[in-house]
Amino acid sequence: MTINEKLAKELGIRQGQADAAVELLDGGNTVPFISRYRKEATGGLDDEQLRKLSERLTYLRSLEEKRQSVSGLITELGAMTDEIAAALAAAETLTEIEDIYRPYRPKRKTRASVAKERGLEPLARLILEQRKDYSPSVEETAAEYVDEEKGVPDAEAAIAGALDIIAEEISDNAEYRKAIRTITFDYGFIESKKVKDGPVFEQYYEYSEKVSKIPSHRVLALNRGENEEVLRVGITVERDAVLNYLTSRVVTEPGSPVSGLLVKTICDSYDRLIAPSIEREIRSDLFDRASESAIGLFSQNLKHLLMQAPLKGKTVLGYDPGYRTGCKLAVVTKTGHPVDTAVIYPTKPHERIEEAKRVVKRLIEKYSVDVVAIGNGTASGESEMFIADTLREMGGTTKYVIVSEAGASVYSASKLAAEEFPDYDVTERSAVSIARRLQDPLAELVKIDPKSIGVGQYQHDMKPARLDEALSGVVEDCVNAVGVDLNTASHSLLSYISGINSASAKNIVKYRDEHGEFATRADVMKVPRFGAKAYEQAAGFLRVPGSPVVFDNTGVHPESYSIAKGVLEKFSLTEEDAAAGKLAGLVKKVRGYGAAKLAAELGCGEPTLMDIASELEKPGRDVRDSLPLPELKDRVLRIEDLTVGMKLRGTVRNVIDFGAFVDIGVHQDGLVHISEISNKYIRHPSEVLSVGDVVEVRVKSVDTARGRIGLTMKD
Repeated sequence: MTINEKLAKELGIRQGQADAAVELLDGGNTVPFISRYRKEATGGLDDEQLRKLSERLTYLRSLEEKRQSVSGLITELGAMTDEIAAALAAAETLTEIEDIYRPYRPKRKTRASVAKERGLEPLARLILEQRKDYSPSVEETAAEYVDEEKGVPDAEAAIAGALDIIAEEISDNAEYRKAIRTITFDYGFIESKKVKDGPVFEQYYEYSEKVSKIPSHRVLALNRGENEEVLRVGITVERDAVLNYLTSRVVTEPGSPVSGLLVKTICDSYDRLIAPSIEREIRSDLFDRASESAIGLFSQNLKHLLMQAPLKGKTVLGYDPGYRTGCKLAVVTKTGHPVDTAVIYPTKPHERIEEAKRVVKRLIEKYSVDVVAIGNGTASGESEMFIADTLREMGGTTKYVIVSEAGASVYSASKLAAEEFPDYDVTERSAVSIARRLQDPLAELVKIDPKSIGVGQYQHDMKPARLDEALSGVVEDCVNAVGVDLNTASHSLLSYISGINSASAKNIVKYRDEHGEFATRADVMKVPRFGAKAYEQAAGFLRVPGSPVVFDNTGVHPESYSIAKGVLEKFSLTEEDAAAGKLAGLVKKVRGYGAAKLAAELGCGEPTLMDIASELEKPGRDVRDSLPLPELKDRVLRIEDLTVGMKLRGTVRNVIDFGAFVDIGVHQDGLVHISEISNKYIRHPSEVLSVGDVVEVRVKSVDTARGRIGLTMKD
């Protein structure tokens, strides 16, 4: 089966789809570009399917390279047989190939290698013959190998060395290892015991669970407990089951005089060599699977966070809470431009509340602030009460909202923030970031390392390269799904656009600063070192609202402008009609005429035609506009105000394996356990909930002392 055939089978797609996707990826096309503008070729594969295909393609090609490499190495050693060749051809994982290569891999010094150096391999071969009669006996034959200079003082030492060789051969047998790995995984238990106190890991002080059943989040919890030296973790399996299996394979003549020696060797091979190795492999595999699960969940949460609806057309007062150093304020205009900053001290130890109120009221009145965005970090509870009191005294229409400030401090101290706001200090930049992430979450959050955004689970335990790859892919998909204004986008935002890397993004911004705004999409080609291929990949995701070419402010790709004009002409419409937003119902007209018929007339595919019609109906549209806006508030709620049974509306802040955390307007988010999310059985919280969802919840339990709130979504 070819790699492309495997991809089609594993992903449940047609062979032609897999072939086309692989060809396009190999041709240097990006996932967003293929997903959006090559639907006819791929049969409409979306960005998520294409990323899975790309990742699996990389793995399968790596697997094939390893297969060929190992085959070559074994052949060079003169050890290749039909059986080994067949095993290599059938191997479906890197682990299986490593098992096959294991006996031939150059080894560091081992007991077996030392025994071979001492010339004891023939004795090992003799023992493995398992004759019914040995004449002379094995012990007598072993005496012939005694050599003080080689380190073999007596026959007993010679036999011990020969058994070391046999033990290593048993351990290196690919068939045995595969079977023992299966036995251990299917019937073994992962267990943990307390090493020292660590309250976070209390439930794992005396813990045991089947290896085959343990969920991802518990694997990661056990690993972290072990890394922090709070827990000792290991895998146990019924030893006799494994030894019985090995004995049935190794001891071919049970009545042989060497049967006892071989049984002893089997025990030694398993206890000393196989068991520790298999445990490491299984735990590594469990971690890899758990990591992929956690990365998948993190990616899903990140996507929903980035794609939250922007609060457009609002002047926002960003509020970064604090104690000793005060609370930092920044007023940001409707277009995201900071115009004023201040520092107030309404919290402990200062508690200059009246003075702080005067400052806040002045800023709100002077700039007609619509919303106060309060960061949810240190002192946010006191800050929320202070703002709620201040707004109530003012009696106006200004509301407030709690905004996740995860990563704001990382951004504000970064080189990027210093370049963007050279005249602001770190704390002022943080307040600006908090305000802007309410106005346009995507544009602001792309400036922050995704790992710092705080919607993951054990993300700091993941393999950094794999995590970065996955999260960067999510950000790229989100940015390209929305598109960016070529004349206002930061280089951080531009760098995620299909075909544009960090260097190109900086060149675009530099050119824009030196030559003024781009008049059309095509003008970006004037940027130094921005070639035709980059333009092909990027153009459809760049927007130029003021362009004389109306299509430049849509998702219509320049390669399809002639088709777009053909659509307009077919229904006696003009580009001026499109610019004026007078094309409502165009999609319906196309369907009424016959999409397949019109696509054939215009020489394009039906998916491309329908995308063009949809874009022309709403030039400059934002796909996020249909999503629910953040919950704005005008009163504060404290944990002491909560009572069991109270019904509230909240916003989902994080979705994890065992539930979801929901912001209900109290400083501490409440937990909806997976068992409390739905009346129906669900396998994972993400089946029902996403980050940013606004949900109805009921208080199930309140632990004021520990700051814990239990919520339910059940009727």
